[in-house]
Amino acid sequence: MHITREEIEAFPHLYKINLMNSISGYKSANLIGTKSNTGTTNVAVFSSVVHYGSNPPILGFVVRPTTVVRNTYNNIKETGSYTINAISKDIIEEAHHTSAKYSAEISEFDKTNLTPEYKNNFYAPFVKESPLQLGMKYLEEYYIKANDTILVLGEVVDLYIEETMLSEDGFLNLSKENIAAINGLDSYVVGNDFKRLSYQRPK
Repeated sequence: MHITREEIEAFPHLYKINLMNSISGYKSANLIGTKSNTGTTNVAVFSSVVHYGSNPPILGFVVRPTTVVRNTYNNIKETGSYTINAISKDIIEEAHHTSAKYSAEISEFDKTNLTPEYKNNFYAPFVKESPLQLGMKYLEEYYIKANDTILVLGEVVDLYIEETMLSEDGFLNLSKENIAAINGLDSYVVGNDFKRLSYQRPK
């Protein structure tokens, strides 16, 4: 089946965004937790968190156009702190509801069964139910002119994990805690099988 760029553009809007959000494969499923400088918490699902380096440990995520209110982005810019929390099988439905567009004065924690958790005097809330929690410090951002989005980069300053996932060599086996991935916009999958291969050298 061959679909041309012109045919993609002609698709109905919802069909097109479903298709285009699926073609990149499975994406990480995370909740980003923030708190405004006036104390209102926010938690929202993101599927764009990507590793950008190990030394220092940097992760990035993409914020959609800021022509409308983006509570997560605004809170990060105000405070410099946020958390990234992996979505496990047990909290998929609650996590997905955070994609609903609530106004800035309403916390998604109050509209779901997700629990804000504070650790080590870190300003932003972690998600208590998540088995993999990262405390993040805002570093920098890059405007992507092609589609009016922003790439936000942050440094990992705190890491909380369930020890069941941690291997002797530092590898995290996410399947041990049923951590989910996102396929497209609204489909969640949980991996239960994997294969690790050794570091490859030229033959």
